[in-house]
Amino acid sequence: MSRSIQALAYARPSALTTEGGTGLLGLETSGGLTPVGREAHPQFFAGFLSSPQAAARGLLAVADVAATRYHQRTLRASLDPVVTAGGDRLRFESFSGCCGVYARLDVLPEGLAGADTGHGTTNVDVNNPLREALSRLSGDEPLHLRVGPDELAVTTADGPVVEKKVPLPDRWLRGFAEAQVITAGFDLRAELSAAEAVRFLRTLPRTTTGAGAAGRGSLWVVPAGRTLRPTTRPVPGAVCLPGPERLTALQRVLRHATALRVYGPAAPGGAATAAAWEVTLPGMRLTLTLSPEPSRGFSGEGAVLEALATDEAAADADLVSVLLSWEPRIDTADLAAQSGLSPQRVRAALTRLGTAGRVGYDAADAAYFHRELPYDAGRAEARNPRLTAARALLADGAVHLHTPATAPGPGTATVRSGERHYQVREAAGGVLSCTCQWWADYRGRRGPCKHALAVRMARRGRTTTAPTATAPTATAPTATAPTATAPTATAPTATAPTATAPTATTAPATVTAAGETR
Repeated sequence: MSRSIQALAYARPSALTTEGGTGLLGLETSGGLTPVGREAHPQFFAGFLSSPQAAARGLLAVADVAATRYHQRTLRASLDPVVTAGGDRLRFESFSGCCGVYARLDVLPEGLAGADTGHGTTNVDVNNPLREALSRLSGDEPLHLRVGPDELAVTTADGPVVEKKVPLPDRWLRGFAEAQVITAGFDLRAELSAAEAVRFLRTLPRTTTGAGAAGRGSLWVVPAGRTLRPTTRPVPGAVCLPGPERLTALQRVLRHATALRVYGPAAPGGAATAAAWEVTLPGMRLTLTLSPEPSRGFSGEGAVLEALATDEAAADADLVSVLLSWEPRIDTADLAAQSGLSPQRVRAALTRLGTAGRVGYDAADAAYFHRELPYDAGRAEARNPRLTAARALLADGAVHLHTPATAPGPGTATVRSGERHYQVREAAGGVLSCTCQWWADYRGRRGPCKHALAVRMARRGRTTTAPTATAPTATAPTATAPTATAPTATAPTATAPTATAPTATTAPATVTAAGETR
């Protein structure tokens, strides 16, 4: 498994202290991007929390997810949360070591008081002594929050005194980014009051129950009156709850909950799906997004592959990225007006930016938000295994697109992979099916296979290159016209158009995906 090492350096440890009878929660930062560029220890906020206890437990829940593996629990998992300052709110994000749970605490404008919020994204130190101090916090006395070093630390520190080196697998990076794109397809499916939310969540198992737990079918829940009723079948209106023990982190905030909202895809189709569970708190929201299965992380879902396979989206993403300015809610229509792109192309560009960790998605707002993850998520994008394999097939000339004149039906292609040949066919709605085992196993639920992805890339390439390639052939008869007027060469020249006619009609049928002409 390919991985890199993420080096984090803090000016000092984060801590919860008391100064003059007022609590101070100091969260130290390590490297990040701000409107003025990269900073070693950016400062984002220095004010008060409106609901200190709820904020403390919400931050602990985010830290719990960062330090947990919900699958293969014997392996280590620990990465400090990421904080984004969006001008009017703070977002704390984390991703589990197993790549199956994404957590985010949104401290909204009404949850902050006494100071302006900056702009940028960085890691924040959440150490064990801080976790213990936050868990002991009681009462709702004023709590001062500082995100980033104070002025004294900035001017007197000679260098970082807290350093961490954390391995970051490419799979982890891809999953963190892909969770955002999957969430963009969610709708609000259910909403419970505070009392019903507490009652329902407290009935869920907190741990897996034996070796057979992983083999059980997915649990589903369906709205029933004012609550949710568990079911083992995806009945109409049901929402998938894959691995209910993965919602354990929500237990920390239940005493402060004001409501529970559940988001999921509109048409699950009977298969296990991802889902987002949001607990609303005073001035805050805590959201956990679960992958379709505990043993199946977000990095293998393939939801972003279509966007990565087009050069148009890459160019559009470059344009859209320069228009972003740390907005807490990105307005697609406004970006379309500024960029001159259609809303559809803007959405495709945002999907691409999501894979690079440059935007996140908030299901409650039904909108993307700008943030720049403090690590190289673009590296994982470039190394996506299926995307890499598809490009290799294309470069080897292994993709052959068929025209209606030579194929058994429209919209078909043959892909040579090793010693086997696979048939790729376009179904209604533009979905590409394949005769490979991947398609047989998942039927497109985890994105396109490498063969279908290569065909999609090939078709886009042929669409842009075909007019240029055939233009000279189409004008060949015109080029011989002057010769036809010469008295001494009229007879031989009269046969020239006949000789060139087959080339004009057969050349497009022999253009391969790699741009070769046979």
